[in-house]
Amino acid sequence: MKMVKFDFTPSFTCLLAMLFWSSLSNAQTNKIDEVLSFQEYLGFVKKHHPIVRQAELQLSAGEANLLKARGGFDPKIEIDYDQKRFKNQEYYELLNTTFKIPTWYGVELKAGFEQNDGVFLNPENNVPEIGLYSAGISMALGQGLFINQRMASLQQAKIFKTISLSERNLMVNQIIYEASLAYFNWYQSFQELTVFQNFLSNAQLRFEGIKKQALAGDIAAIDTLEANILLQNRKLNFEQANLQFIKNALSLSNFLWIENSIPLEIQSDVIPDDSLPESIDQILNTSSNLPIDFSIENHPKLLGLNAKIESLKVDQRLKADKLKPEIAFNYQFLATKANRFDSYFEGDYKAGLSFRLPILLRKERGDLKLSKIKVEESTYAYNYQTLTLKNKIEATLKTINSFESQLKMMNAIVGDYQKLLTAEERKFAMGESSVFLLNNREKSLIDSQLKQIETYNKFFTLKAELFNVLGSDLSIISID
Repeated sequence: MKMVKFDFTPSFTCLLAMLFWSSLSNAQTNKIDEVLSFQEYLGFVKKHHPIVRQAELQLSAGEANLLKARGGFDPKIEIDYDQKRFKNQEYYELLNTTFKIPTWYGVELKAGFEQNDGVFLNPENNVPEIGLYSAGISMALGQGLFINQRMASLQQAKIFKTISLSERNLMVNQIIYEASLAYFNWYQSFQELTVFQNFLSNAQLRFEGIKKQALAGDIAAIDTLEANILLQNRKLNFEQANLQFIKNALSLSNFLWIENSIPLEIQSDVIPDDSLPESIDQILNTSSNLPIDFSIENHPKLLGLNAKIESLKVDQRLKADKLKPEIAFNYQFLATKANRFDSYFEGDYKAGLSFRLPILLRKERGDLKLSKIKVEESTYAYNYQTLTLKNKIEATLKTINSFESQLKMMNAIVGDYQKLLTAEERKFAMGESSVFLLNNREKSLIDSQLKQIETYNKFFTLKAELFNVLGSDLSIISID
């Protein structure tokens, strides 16, 4: 049996006409059914769903974190002013201004101006009356030269952007997957509703025909009772299928939003697109074979884990650097005139050297060991996740191939049951069959059609699972 076909094609321009505000859910609907295609539906989910909007904030957080880390290399102006006055006597007045430029390695460029005055001024603060200018560098010769907290934070912030992108893609991929399942259930319930609607019409026509034949004395009156029982069963089946269709439509509405996080609700006259079996591969970029450009290393989950490992390695290098001694060297040229460059080379300077090293380094060695353990743990997680994804992808592909074969067999079985029912109807029309046999043929056809619809639903679900496990590129989904 072919899936139910319709004679009209959906267009995105009428999508908003299919949907309406939840506060207007009791409004009158159009008599002509409108079709909501799978691609249009996913396009709306991708663009407006709150979880998708929330996932976009991951990228903004990554950018903000990177901006914050780059702030560690911003030039700084420092001004220190200190004054003491006691019993109408000025003890001292100290002014020290500094302009610092941090660089990538443990080197900091400095320029400053110092002007001090007072009766009780510390001799070391004596400077010319017009002030003293300085220019030089501050350098870490041991710990902090090739990596320090400022450098590590910036490197980790750049890596965090990759992690943020991976997390965003995984979040959106997951919501697309869940939204797809909701559409497939809605599609299945509509197909089942169509089946029961068709057989309800058949049962109604058959009951009227048998009733007329019984009144004419051509058949036994008991046949009308059996035909009426069948008719009531078909009405019950239709009502149950209609209820399930309404429930699945409401579940589908959970994924439909517009701007400003306003929910939408499916109208009762909106139906799914029957071309889903032919279009699903193109929409989700799934088939029985992997995409040509697919690489397991580019999976968002693995990219995120790999970025985490790189971030931990940066932390490990920082911890290893802590084993070095702290050696800080400072040298500044001194001059009384800032506008004369040669005055900085007259032999006046200020220099300093400091050294610091814990004797046992137990804290530093412990931190380094813990950082190595974290890297190993993340590496094991990466290798495990790689193998798990490979096996899951392979299993899903094999299951899809199996279901493709099952669907061919199901289509053939449904076709054969349809032929049997048609033949039985001809025999019944010629008086060579009974209502009981006809009902049995019809029941077998209904069961096979429902089994076919269920198999298609499982097949669609497998396609969505493949999309989910591949972490597919979301740009393939468009609402144009």
